[in-house]
Amino acid sequence: MGMVLFGTTAGSSGILANFIFRHCFKVKHGALKTYASLITLPFLSTIVAYKLFVTDALFYSDNISKENCAFRSSLIAIVCGVLYPSGLAFSKNGRLAVKYHTVPLPQKGRVLLHWMLLCQTDIKAMVIPLVFHTTFGVMNGLRDHAEFEKSLKKTVNKD
Repeated sequence: MGMVLFGTTAGSSGILANFIFRHCFKVKHGALKTYASLITLPFLSTIVAYKLFVTDALFYSDNISKENCAFRSSLIAIVCGVLYPSGLAFSKNGRLAVKYHTVPLPQKGRVLLHWMLLCQTDIKAMVIPLVFHTTFGVMNGLRDHAEFEKSLKKTVNKD
């Protein structure tokens, strides 16, 4: 249940990132394609990464500490829940802005700098999901570690 909720928050972060970059680049075309991909891709990548790096690591490695589990979980939350949706929204909406000529094109070789300057004030709103995902990642990692310790004690007591 925790992984699905974790993935859902990453999908909602993708919605926010897409909304911000669509507003910055003044893109009005292709809304369904960008929103659909920015909900599903962060959702799936967060679930898969959390399963591989936290859940499976807990069960297959006996020496993962509580701090390590919380660190891994928060790192996945930051990367898959904030940075990946922001980068994906930036590239998708940037391509649409170039395709439909909604923002003036910069000089050759300065596209990334021009787009970053164009969006620098609005992208500060992504600090909210960053703080939320970091906190939620630590809490989820600590909860999973506690569940693992509880199940480990049950199996040791039965033997």
